[in-house]
Amino acid sequence: MFDPDSLIPDFPILDHSIQGRPLVYLDNAATTQKPMAVLLTSRHYYEAINANIHRGTHHLARLATETFENARRTVATHLHAASPEEVIFTSGTTDGINLVANSLSLSGRINPGDEILISVLEHHSNIVPWQMLCERTGAVLKVIPCHEDGTLDQGAFQSLLNERTKILALTWISNCFGTINPVEEMARSAKEAGALVLIDAAQAIAHTEIDVQALGADFLVFSGHKVYAPTGIGVLWGSAAVLNALPPWRGGGEMIKEVSFEKTTYNELPFKFEAGTPNIEGAIALAAALDFINGIGLDDIEAHEHGLIRKAGEALAGIPGIRFYGPAGRAGALSFTVEGVHHYDLGTLMDQMGVAVRTGHHCCQPLMARFGMTGTVRASFAIYNSDRDIQALAEATEKAVSMLR
Repeated sequence: MFDPDSLIPDFPILDHSIQGRPLVYLDNAATTQKPMAVLLTSRHYYEAINANIHRGTHHLARLATETFENARRTVATHLHAASPEEVIFTSGTTDGINLVANSLSLSGRINPGDEILISVLEHHSNIVPWQMLCERTGAVLKVIPCHEDGTLDQGAFQSLLNERTKILALTWISNCFGTINPVEEMARSAKEAGALVLIDAAQAIAHTEIDVQALGADFLVFSGHKVYAPTGIGVLWGSAAVLNALPPWRGGGEMIKEVSFEKTTYNELPFKFEAGTPNIEGAIALAAALDFINGIGLDDIEAHEHGLIRKAGEALAGIPGIRFYGPAGRAGALSFTVEGVHHYDLGTLMDQMGVAVRTGHHCCQPLMARFGMTGTVRASFAIYNSDRDIQALAEATEKAVSMLR
């Protein structure tokens, strides 16, 4: 097992102080901090490589194109994709989901009365695009409910699956409760029913190994900034057979072969879905981030973070009136409320003690409504968090609660 303290020098921002106290950063589900390997890669791109890609013959254009496409190969290898052509660079998870939803509506595959199946655990970015698709096509949105422990009701899921189900769009790990969904089994059931399957891996990408071929889904999306890379870069992976059958959503440069005023011929994968100049630096930095975590080892990362969540629950459990949300086997995040204390007030006071947590509905308002609350306090964990951070979290929570009661 690696020592998280050994990673601190790799993350300059963690050397900051808040209100005179050392920063304890526990908002990693919202965004992760960036290691020097990523920061230096971004800087090197602009200092030594910067040029537009794919369309230039000069040296910098060729170098930038080669480095960008190498980044695509790195992502494909990380996901165990069958081919780099299955990796589409996007601006993030939200962009990837919108790409799929809009391409499906343009394809004519979704008709009035068809059903789109999601779960109550979804982030708004995996709800709203499907609602918009339903508005455009006359399809119907169906929602898998969850139990009191934050796990999905598998009996209800099987009951909702039928011949009208055209797509299952499901989060792998809940950004709010840390629930780990059995995505491989659920994808298999959906495929047997004839549905396409999209997996939102925004929270899974930094915490567990992903093999898209073993997963059995048609699409998988994630954001770079959740896995130590910059904001504004993400990935849509899709099986080549499905992507080739879908029309492009955005039009412009790069996604074409030939253009005339009478007709446009679209490009091949992956370029068909990458209109315009992409976030070149972001893609290259994303590859550096994946190399960084692979150098540590995802098995060790997963074990370390599971240990942190368990210890955090134990350290907080003695606070009177505290309630945790999600199952014991959660990943990435620990959400809780304290009876008689507003989550916003609690998070604000904790910030004054140098502990950065997230408060509110976490872009999961339907899930909050399911549990009859407006929000929670969420502590979320990364490779650089340590037992010392858990102690600081517990002490800040206890002190803030005592001040607010």
